[in-house]
Amino acid sequence: MRLLLDTRLLLWWLAGSRRLPRQSRELIRRTEDIFVSAATAWEIAIKKALGRLNAPNDLEAALAASRFQELPISVRHAVRAGMLPRHHYDLFDRMLVAQAQVEGLTLLTHDERLEAYGRAVLPCTKLTGA
Repeated sequence: MRLLLDTRLLLWWLAGSRRLPRQSRELIRRTEDIFVSAATAWEIAIKKALGRLNAPNDLEAALAASRFQELPISVRHAVRAGMLPRHHYDLFDRMLVAQAQVEGLTLLTHDERLEAYGRAVLPCTKLTGA
């Protein structure tokens, strides 16, 4: 399995937070290919600048230390995001779904509403036995 992490799970991982469900933590630990979207970095930067989020000052170094790969946003991703059904209205989350679909990744998320987009999305609350 190749994972794409949503923003909340990424931040919990980087902070070593107990809010990250145990099954998600174990899945991340044993997965070789884990990606973080440029959309996630953009969301973190915006919310951090607004004082609404505590996040690493050097996100790139934190991602590298966790062995996570950067996933740029392409035109193909943007077109897919724009064509997604309106199950969810958060533009950052819609981009993550589109990227997961286009790149053959599984979006590991805390937001169960994204499950409406199908098999490219795995809510962390649905993990068992990890």
